[in-house]
Amino acid sequence: MIDWFARPVLHVTDVAASLRFYVERLGFTKPWHHEEDGKLLVAQVDRQGCALILSSQWPDKVGKGLMFISLNVDPDTREAYVAALDALRAELEANGVSVKDGSWGYRLLVIDDPDGNQLYFNYPHEPA
Repeated sequence: MIDWFARPVLHVTDVAASLRFYVERLGFTKPWHHEEDGKLLVAQVDRQGCALILSSQWPDKVGKGLMFISLNVDPDTREAYVAALDALRAELEANGVSVKDGSWGYRLLVIDDPDGNQLYFNYPHEPA
C-alpha cells in the first residue's frame, strides 16, 4: 500500500513575515526553508499533521489560497469537535489572531493570513 502526503503551497509576499505569523501566532513549527542570495523564498510550516508550504516565487498568486483543515478528535463526537475548535479559537485569539465565523454549508472558523490566504476549520454537523 502507498500513502499520499499532500503539502499545499500558499503564495505569500514575504516568507519571513508569513513565518512569523504561522509560527508565533498559529503555533506551527518550521522544519525547513530555502534561501537564494540571502533571501528567504520558500519554507514549510507544520502543526499536528498539517504541513503547508509558504512561497514568494509566484507574486501573481499571492493571497488566493484557501486551505480546508479538519481536526481528528477522540472521542469522535460532535461535542468533542466543538470543544476542540472552541479551544483552538481561544488559543489563536489569545495570540492576537483575528478569527472569524464563516459558512460553507456549515459553520466554519476562518483565519486570514497576512496576505489574505484563508484557513477554514469546519464545525462538523453544524449547519450555518
